[in-house]
Amino acid sequence: MSSPAQNAAAPTTDTSASPSRRPLTFLVLAALTALPSLSSDIYLPALPDVAGTFATTAVVVQLTLTSCLIGMALGQLAVGPLSDRLGRRRPLLAGMVLYTAASISCALAPTAGALVGLRFIQGAAGAAGIVIARAIIRDLYAGVKIAQVFSTLMLISGVAPVVAPLFGAQLLHVTDWRGIFAALAVLGLALVAAIAFGLPETLPAAARRTRGMGLAQMRSLLADRVFTGCLIAAGGAFGAFFAYLAASPFVLQDLYGASPQTYALLFGLNAAGMVATGQLNGRILVRRFPVHTIVTAGLGLLLLASLTMLALATGLLGHPGLPAVCVVLFVLVSCLGLLIGNANALAMNRTAHAAGAASALLGSSSFLIGALVSPLAGLTDSAVPMALIQTLTAALALTCFTTLTRGHFHTPEAQ
Repeated sequence: MSSPAQNAAAPTTDTSASPSRRPLTFLVLAALTALPSLSSDIYLPALPDVAGTFATTAVVVQLTLTSCLIGMALGQLAVGPLSDRLGRRRPLLAGMVLYTAASISCALAPTAGALVGLRFIQGAAGAAGIVIARAIIRDLYAGVKIAQVFSTLMLISGVAPVVAPLFGAQLLHVTDWRGIFAALAVLGLALVAAIAFGLPETLPAAARRTRGMGLAQMRSLLADRVFTGCLIAAGGAFGAFFAYLAASPFVLQDLYGASPQTYALLFGLNAAGMVATGQLNGRILVRRFPVHTIVTAGLGLLLLASLTMLALATGLLGHPGLPAVCVVLFVLVSCLGLLIGNANALAMNRTAHAAGAASALLGSSSFLIGALVSPLAGLTDSAVPMALIQTLTAALALTCFTTLTRGHFHTPEAQ
């Protein structure tokens, strides 16, 4: 079996994936990128209604979110390697058909327990879109171009979590929570049509794996220290981000006195900062600096912002109030625009031989880290847990990335 380094060559694609069709391909990939946020966040405003419908507690209703995230994590581990064996289109179509059926079933769920189980299936099916979208990008692009494409998709990743709850709130003016799941079913059906008629196969038969199971591929990838360093860098960035997502409503509103409207504004501003740095990265920075250097600098800035937030939370810098905290969190979240896309690009550049399996590891690890970090960020009535998690994940990511990738990125081709 060839090593990952030996297989980091330029991608090979089917002739149907011609440059003239790539704009349409990119639109489909963008929709698939937004699917996780839409699936998990669009019905957040309806959670009280769900609890009322089934006469159950908020804790039980929250399990519908948890089960969806777990489904997305485990689904990627299954579908990613499968797409290396069968090609991208068939697993993707099957996943979106199942996603559509699961969304319809969620809309018709008779009990809260049934909704929890159906949300797991919906998340697992939707995982096909997430994991295969990254693999398709690796099929079509190589080198710095992957970083540019991932940075462009950061625009979708940054905007979707903000827009999804707002869209869900608007839908509640004309329907109930069941109607929101019906809307997701319509989206799934639209994606099935777009994939069937607008997305070419990007992994030709000659490039597919005919031997080896998914676990063997993943073990081979994790044995590659450079891939693992990039994986940990992306995971650390996601850990800091999920700690912010889980704790910031409490920290900013209850501890620092922000109103719900102010919090929503600050959340949107931070998302805009992440999108802006992602676009700056894709349009300017990766053209002028090595991608590896940008990731290292981004991790250093993330660690500095996290340490500053920890100092504020523990009172080492006094108690300057909401404005100072907002500035630090803005810098911290904006760093992610330099990290997530670039770390994924460096990792995927190693994996022409197993792009699906690599995408599965990158994607599932982020969801699992989110599931682990989110409850820890609110352990006490202070901002210390959030800031401490952010500091530890940033420090771990920077240390592992610089150590495991040392000496590899010494030529432009290695980027």
